[in-house]
Amino acid sequence: MQTMTVPPLTPSLRLLLVDDHTIVREGLKRILEATGEAWLVAEASSSFQALECLRSEIADLAIVDLSMPGMNGLDLIRRIKSDFPQVAVLVLSMHAEEQYALRSFKAGANGYVTKDSAAGELVTAVHKVAAGGAYVTASMAERVVQQLNGRVDVPRHAQLSDRELEVLRRIVAGKRLTDIAEELHLSVKTVSTHKSRILDKLQLPSMAALIRYGLEHQLDDGELPQASTPTDPA
Repeated sequence: MQTMTVPPLTPSLRLLLVDDHTIVREGLKRILEATGEAWLVAEASSSFQALECLRSEIADLAIVDLSMPGMNGLDLIRRIKSDFPQVAVLVLSMHAEEQYALRSFKAGANGYVTKDSAAGELVTAVHKVAAGGAYVTASMAERVVQQLNGRVDVPRHAQLSDRELEVLRRIVAGKRLTDIAEELHLSVKTVSTHKSRILDKLQLPSMAALIRYGLEHQLDDGELPQASTPTDPA
């Protein structure tokens, strides 16, 4: 009698959701659970907590928000790729601008999905990135290619550093320099220096012009987190 060989079960994906908003994490979990896949889902509310989770139990894929208190999403991507290179990273961001996608991929991300398209594309992106591929929405890919090919103008704020862009977004959102300093764990003097450099790089004469520029380019971020004081356990 011939013995039938049963193929081994595909191991479940281990996912880590990193977002400082509980309601966002719950929404993502519902989307993932609706697939019926036996995925193991862990959660982290900050970049520092995400790194601690990865130290205690490695994940196959981290789904990361860009706008978080303390260490931002771009810095977290770099830390993950440095300390846990086997972990794939999928960015899930509210920013539909190609600049954020370009910065994310430069930092080491494997995929980029906007939150407004998450319901329809998140699961596809997870499968693609977890399998070793890269993922970006078709519309985002087209805009990125157009920008790289010079078919659309590169915005002036593309020359800002990641930190300067963070400061700019918070200024445009109406944050005071003291609040920005607390959220980013910087001194007020450092934030003021960033503000001066931003004005210089964007060739803008005043704060009013800076805010007007930010609003025109939709750089105000209504989902920016409030101040918090996490510390890196490392």
